[in-house]
Amino acid sequence: MATLPSEVLGVPRPDWMEDDVAMLADMAVRWLEAEVAPHYDRYEKQEMVDRSAWEGAGAAGLLCAAMPEEYGGSGGTYAHEAVIAEALGRTGTDGFGIALHNAIVAPYILHFGSEEQKKNWLPKMASGEMIGAIAMTEPGAGSDLQGVKTTAKKDGNHYVINGSKTFITNGQHANLIIVVTKTDTTRGAKGVSLMVVETDEVEGFRRGRNLDKIGLKSNDTSELFFDDVRIPTANMLGTEEGQGFAQLMTELPQERLLIANQGISMIERALAITIDYVKDRRAFGKAIIEFQNTQFKLAELKSEAVMARVFVNHCISEHLKGNLTSTTASMAKYLVSDLQCRIVDECVQLHGGYGYMNEYPVARMFRDARVQRIYGGTNEIMKLLIARSL
Repeated sequence: MATLPSEVLGVPRPDWMEDDVAMLADMAVRWLEAEVAPHYDRYEKQEMVDRSAWEGAGAAGLLCAAMPEEYGGSGGTYAHEAVIAEALGRTGTDGFGIALHNAIVAPYILHFGSEEQKKNWLPKMASGEMIGAIAMTEPGAGSDLQGVKTTAKKDGNHYVINGSKTFITNGQHANLIIVVTKTDTTRGAKGVSLMVVETDEVEGFRRGRNLDKIGLKSNDTSELFFDDVRIPTANMLGTEEGQGFAQLMTELPQERLLIANQGISMIERALAITIDYVKDRRAFGKAIIEFQNTQFKLAELKSEAVMARVFVNHCISEHLKGNLTSTTASMAKYLVSDLQCRIVDECVQLHGGYGYMNEYPVARMFRDARVQRIYGGTNEIMKLLIARSL
């Protein structure tokens, strides 16, 4: 019998996983296994998930689960988004960009949008009619969000946006993009504002390349260009200009926790697959699991993974109480993503030459894991943020 990713660590069900959350976790895994996993190799080759998969996820209730029902969501909490994100990892469909859409883009609109904005955009995001992206990174500005060059200049009852962004997840599909801009280039962080661009409604917006990445091939990650893009002033998030940097700082802890959720779910799947492999694979007349080196190595990996899972569960619990600090979220992001890359690497080693073959899931995990240490703020930036708390 195959080892299940959800059972490989033997950690008791956490308090935050109430019955409805556990039911959603099971449903999300079943839906992804039935509707996305069979097509995933094709998505990898075409470097994009079909838009119909987004619409199917919306119909299944897997989009905007934490958004209030009055805005088309399911009325859940971050716990619901966490198990959806982890279902992607457990089914090997990590490149399907619904976690960012759900738990990063939609919360900006919920927390900082006007009533009109929420009623206009969130139901369309919940159905999959609108696919969300957030455009922070620029060719010359990554983790340093104060250094963005994209501008939004007021012109009557419109803003005119000029600039470019890169590494934008969901970039080819997205038709609702939160763009980090400078409304005042002289005020540093206090000059940053968030603008929502509905790409179907504007001129001057264009998509560049669907970028050729090492991993997460099935996710469309793009360059975006804004050339005199005019949007109504009503498309700014917040009540006045200059609130963007504070808004970003408010939401980044959840983004970093989400990366930890993605990391621990891949860790669990990698260990489950590897345990099955070493039980079946034989060398020198016995199963690889019977060699002491294999036993010791897997004992080490499981021990570290259990500690990471317990910490992630703690962080989710704290977040649901409103107590997750930026420091703790940074710890979760950096520790789990570092561990994820190391454990997957060890799992490749335990597969031997087959671990280097694309037909084996662990090879894809090896490629997909690496970016976790980069996006959401590099792990070096995470350490800098943690150091400030000393």
